[in-house]
Amino acid sequence: MADTALEAILRRDRTIVALSIAMLTAIAWLYILWLARGMDVSGMAMPGMAMDHSAMEDMPGMNMGAGETGMALTPAFRPWSPTDFAVMLSMWIVMMVGMMTPSAAPMVLLYARVGRQSALQGKPLAATGYFFAGYVLAWVGFALLATLGQWALEKALLLTPMMSSASGLFSGVLLVVIGLYQWTPLKDACLRQCQAPLQFIQRHGGFRREPRGSLMLGLRHGVYCVGCCWALMALLFVGGVMNVFWIALIAIYVLAEKIVPIGRTLSRLAGAALGLAGLWILATTIAGSLSETLLLRLS
Repeated sequence: MADTALEAILRRDRTIVALSIAMLTAIAWLYILWLARGMDVSGMAMPGMAMDHSAMEDMPGMNMGAGETGMALTPAFRPWSPTDFAVMLSMWIVMMVGMMTPSAAPMVLLYARVGRQSALQGKPLAATGYFFAGYVLAWVGFALLATLGQWALEKALLLTPMMSSASGLFSGVLLVVIGLYQWTPLKDACLRQCQAPLQFIQRHGGFRREPRGSLMLGLRHGVYCVGCCWALMALLFVGGVMNVFWIALIAIYVLAEKIVPIGRTLSRLAGAALGLAGLWILATTIAGSLSETLLLRLS
């Protein structure tokens, strides 16, 4: 009777883990949608960016819009305050949780299942939460780097106030770099670690009974996932950091890359497509700039 009750509790614990992952993902996505809707409705610009409506000449390779007055609409840098940095860091952390938690679910649920079996045998593992916390910690570190990167790009006026690329040259180069990375041995090595949860754990010392060991195992898994997906996250700087379509598309692709049998082939195909898109943008941007220069000289 006692064993049956214990098994029922542990089985319920795995269900709780699955529901917790689903709820955490849902909450993160609700925040993303709320923030994106607020930007669409209010025209809110990102912290540190101001809209400069002064009539200025378009810079080569820069995508300048036009305001209601017909004057050039250019990004203007405003130094971030500590609050601005905290807001942007929080935004990146929530986005990473919303985008990466679904792809981590197979690994986390495997850990919970083995934990249940070990507890029934009288050899309990550390709680699954420690493993998941380590995984999230890796993406918090990436979110910090992404926030610093956004600040640097904004300072260089390479992002629009709506957090998308303001430069065709920047977009093209970034797409080429992202595309090439999909073909590198580092990408291959990191993707292999993410595609086989059980093999990953066996290669790195097995399941852990102590909380610190479980936390570090989750952190190591998260670092491999960052190594696999960081370049894909950089696509947000092209399409828009708060572009919900881009966010959802990247999240779906990341999940597919890890769970479908042809994930490696999928990665290479995506890399080729991104690289070609980048080259096309570079060619059209450079051609446009040369044409403008020629017209100015002839006028």
